[in-house]
Amino acid sequence: MAGIWLDVLDEIARTCREHGRGDLLQAVRQKRAQLLDPTLRVLVVGEPHQGKSQLVNAIVNAPVCPVGDARVTVLPTVVRHAETATAVVVQAPPPTPDRSAGAALPATAERTAVPLDRIAAGVAGALGRRAGGGPAYVEIGLPRALLAGGLVFVDTPGADEVGALGGGASVAALSRADLVLLVSDSTRELSVAELNVLLHVSRAHPNVVVVQTKIDLVPDWRVVAERNRRHLAEAGVPATLIPVSAALRLRAAAGDDRALNAESGFPALIARLQGDLTGKGDVLARATVGLTARTVVEQLAAPLRAELESQRVEEQSGPMSRLHAAQREVDELRRCSTRWQNTLNDEMADLLSDIEYDLRDRTRQILRMVDDAFDSADPLTAWDAFQEWLDRSLVEAAEANHEWLAQRCDHAARRVAANFARYGYDVLPPWSMHVPDDLADRLPELERPTVDRFTATQKVITGMKGSYGGLLMFGLAMTLAGMPMINPISIGAGALFGGKSIRDESKQLLRRRQATVKTAIQRHVDDFFVRTTKDCRDTARQVQRLLRDHFSVLTDELQEGIVQSLRTAKQAADTDAAAREKRQREITVKMTRLAGLYEQAQQLTAARPVAVPLEPRA
Repeated sequence: MAGIWLDVLDEIARTCREHGRGDLLQAVRQKRAQLLDPTLRVLVVGEPHQGKSQLVNAIVNAPVCPVGDARVTVLPTVVRHAETATAVVVQAPPPTPDRSAGAALPATAERTAVPLDRIAAGVAGALGRRAGGGPAYVEIGLPRALLAGGLVFVDTPGADEVGALGGGASVAALSRADLVLLVSDSTRELSVAELNVLLHVSRAHPNVVVVQTKIDLVPDWRVVAERNRRHLAEAGVPATLIPVSAALRLRAAAGDDRALNAESGFPALIARLQGDLTGKGDVLARATVGLTARTVVEQLAAPLRAELESQRVEEQSGPMSRLHAAQREVDELRRCSTRWQNTLNDEMADLLSDIEYDLRDRTRQILRMVDDAFDSADPLTAWDAFQEWLDRSLVEAAEANHEWLAQRCDHAARRVAANFARYGYDVLPPWSMHVPDDLADRLPELERPTVDRFTATQKVITGMKGSYGGLLMFGLAMTLAGMPMINPISIGAGALFGGKSIRDESKQLLRRRQATVKTAIQRHVDDFFVRTTKDCRDTARQVQRLLRDHFSVLTDELQEGIVQSLRTAKQAADTDAAAREKRQREITVKMTRLAGLYEQAQQLTAARPVAVPLEPRA
């Protein structure tokens, strides 16, 4: 079986080398050397005053680790087999990266012998250490059959003493451990900090045991143990819990009391240790390789997944997105071209209609004023003043109409330019309109209409005609009364009728003159309207052509730039898509290999037997 997990571990190392991860490769090589080492390295961690040192003493049946409230533990204590009892302080050269307490130190490390009665001082860091040196630990050798089988214990300082991970165990020491014992006494349930440590350790280590100490001091330790097992299950920590009593173990060893030794719970713990030692080359190695594969695959797959995600993001914001944006710009410019042409045509059509209506309304007002004026005025006497007023009114109407035309043309230009607002710059043409200065010269000439005058001769003739009828009518009537035809009465009647004829004829001539003038002015205003409307239409058409040409050129320029951008974006997108597709295939192949490697490693632990903790009897 060793060949199977060793082949998988070597494949993991080759995969790390292919991915260029020298740090992972070094860690895998260290794990390989550790698994091939026949010894079982047991790391004892926990919070202060939980009985870690006493636990080690009880296992080896020797007071090798100092205990008591007065001691201060600074250095880890490594307990291994030796032919004779020895104690040394091992200190590395000045610190270098990736060196940590509890890790194997090179041969150049300084080893200072410590008297057996001064072990407490060595553990406290007061003996055998050189100032400015590297990490150090105390190594104790004991002639014990249990240790001769290959067990090595590492007693770590408490968490509040060195502030290290897992109650004193450094990351490097944890990575080199074959079994982790977390010690917690029976006076309380597992704390949140201890559960967090167990979660962290179980993610990096496949073999974790919770040792519940001091069961001799707590009558209801079984209740605490059951609650702790429930906490472990709820937290998802795959750790075995073994309750023990170091005091009972040491007392049983002193009196060779097998029943008391069984009651201490240590037979179950030692059986677990010996079972792990025996199965290190098989069960433990397969579990360690499976966990190592998971860790390595996660770290190797993470940058690949991140790269795939970044490629998806880049696809949305890279050349392909720029290509899509350029295509959208082409479509938008096509719609913009249709919109601005429709806007220009609609605005100019409305402009012409409004301008013509405005001029028509102004001329109608002038004509109404003319009608009102010549309903009473005589053209013979008021013509000169009226002609001056009419010319001034027509010029003012033309100026107002042209001014409004300029405003409406500017408004139309801005409405058309608004369709290009998304392109971010001013697109109005460099033009300006103003009211012409020669509007008065453009007015059609108003000739004085020919009107009939009521001359003196005409008055005499008209009077004579009227008086003849009156004289004759009244004269005949008087002859019937016996009076002569020409008498004072008939003469008076003739004079009266003659005057009335003159007045009636004068009124009729005045009305004809007024009608003649009104007709002439109507024709004159119509001529003015036609000419002015023609000028406005011509101006509006010129403005429309100017705007059409300007925005057509602008559209061509934009289209040329966008089409060029589209070509560049398409070329870049094609190149990028090919490179990205090639890289995605490479990543897919790597991810497939990693998945296969992970599955191969997990098959090693599929048939791993489950360790059943032994319950010590009361």
